[in-house]
Amino acid sequence: MSSLIGLLFDFLDTLAGHLALTIYLLAVTDERAVWRRLKKLPPLLLSPLVAVLLSAGLYVVPKLGTFQYFISSFIILIMCTIWVQWAWQFGFWRAFAATCLAGIFQVATTALSGMLFWVVLPDESYQFAAGIGLHLSLSIAAALLLYKLRFGMWFRLLLDNEPALRRTALFLFALEAVMEVFFSLVNGVQTQYLLLYCLLVVVMVVLMAVLVVYLAQRFDAVRKMQAQQDVIAQQRLYEQDLETIRREVRAFRHDYKNLLSGLSWQAGQGELEGLHRTLSELDAGFDLRLGRRIQTSTQIGNLQILEVRSLILSKLTAMQKKEVEYRLEVLYPVSAVDMDVWDFVRCLGILIDNAMEAATDAEQPWVEIVLLAQAGRVFLRVSNSYANIIEPEKMWNDGWSTKGAGRGLGLSGYQRILKNYPNASFGTSWENGVFVQELTVEGRL
Repeated sequence: MSSLIGLLFDFLDTLAGHLALTIYLLAVTDERAVWRRLKKLPPLLLSPLVAVLLSAGLYVVPKLGTFQYFISSFIILIMCTIWVQWAWQFGFWRAFAATCLAGIFQVATTALSGMLFWVVLPDESYQFAAGIGLHLSLSIAAALLLYKLRFGMWFRLLLDNEPALRRTALFLFALEAVMEVFFSLVNGVQTQYLLLYCLLVVVMVVLMAVLVVYLAQRFDAVRKMQAQQDVIAQQRLYEQDLETIRREVRAFRHDYKNLLSGLSWQAGQGELEGLHRTLSELDAGFDLRLGRRIQTSTQIGNLQILEVRSLILSKLTAMQKKEVEYRLEVLYPVSAVDMDVWDFVRCLGILIDNAMEAATDAEQPWVEIVLLAQAGRVFLRVSNSYANIIEPEKMWNDGWSTKGAGRGLGLSGYQRILKNYPNASFGTSWENGVFVQELTVEGRL
C-alpha cells in the first residue's frame, strides 16, 4: 500500500513538472494562440505515467544510483520533444531546442520552490501540496515575465537560423544537462548554504537566458548586415539596368530618322500591309529591347523600402536564371509597412521562393508579384503556375513540399512570423493551375 502511495506522489510530482514545462514552452516560443496549444495537452499527460513506471523499473536495477535520475530525465525530455513536434508542428531539432530551454527554466523553478519549502514548511504533510502549488505559481510568474521581456521573440529568431539549428539545440541540451546535474546536488546542500544555492540557481538561469538573447542578437545583426550588403549589390545592378536602358534609348534615337524614312517610303508607295508589318516588328522589338526593362524599372522605382527592393531585385534575377517568366506590379509608391521590415522581407522571400520553386515544374513557368500600398495598408499577392498536388492539411508543416519530405521552404515559419502581428492577415487559394498567396498588413492607429 505504501508503495502505491509513493508511486501516486511521484506521479503527481512529475505531472506538476510537465505542467510547468508546458507553461515555459508557451513563453519561450512566444505563443499567442495559448488555448490552441493547451487543447493538445492531454496526450502529454501520458508522459508522467510512463516516467513513473520507468523510474520504478530502473529502481530495481542494481548499481544505477544517481544515473537512474538522469536516464529518466533524458527519456522525459525526448517524450516532451515528440509532443512539441506534434503540438507546434515543429521539426525535431526546433522542438528539441525549445524543450531543452523550457526544461532549464522548469528545473530551476523546481529547485527554488523545493528549497524554499524545506526551510519554511518542514512538516511533510503540508510540504508536498504546498511545494507543487508554489512550483506552478513561480512557473506562471516567471513565464509572464518572459512574455513581458519578449524573450520568446529573441528565441524564435535564434530558431530561424536554420544552418545552426542543430548546434543550437545541442548547446541548449548541454545547458539543460548542467542544470539537471546542479539540481541533483540539492540533497547534499547543508542548511547554512541553502540561500547561496538558491542564488546560484537564479544566477545560472539568468546567465543562460542572457546568453540565448545575445546569440539571437548576434544572428540578427549578421542577418541585417548581409541584407544591407545585398541592398548595395542590388542597387548597383539596378543602376546598371538603368544605364542599359539609357544606352538603348540613345541607339534607338540614333536610328529614329532612318526608321521614319523607311516608313514614309512604304506609306508613299501605298504598301499598307508592309507598313503594318514593319510597325508591328518595330513595336515588338522596342518592347523586347526596352519596354519590359522600362516597365520593370518603373515598378521597382515605386519600391521605396530599400530592403524590399533589394529582395525583389535578387528574386527577379534568380527567375531570369531559371527561365521563369515574371511580372512585377507596384502601381503606387510603397514607402512603409506597419510591421518589422525584416519580418516583412522574410515573409516576402518565403512566398516568392515557394512560388518560384513550384512554377519550375509547370509547362509554362511564371510568377506574378503584386504589391499595393494605400492609406497605410499594404497588400501583397504572389501568384504562380503549378503542376503538383496541393495537400492543404500538410502544407503548413515544417519541411513539407510538393516535391517530397525535407524540401519545404518555410510556410510554417511564415505563419509563425505573422502570429506576432494581429494587423496582418493572409490567405491561400489555388484553381486551374494557378496558386495564389495573399498578405494584407493594415495600418495600426
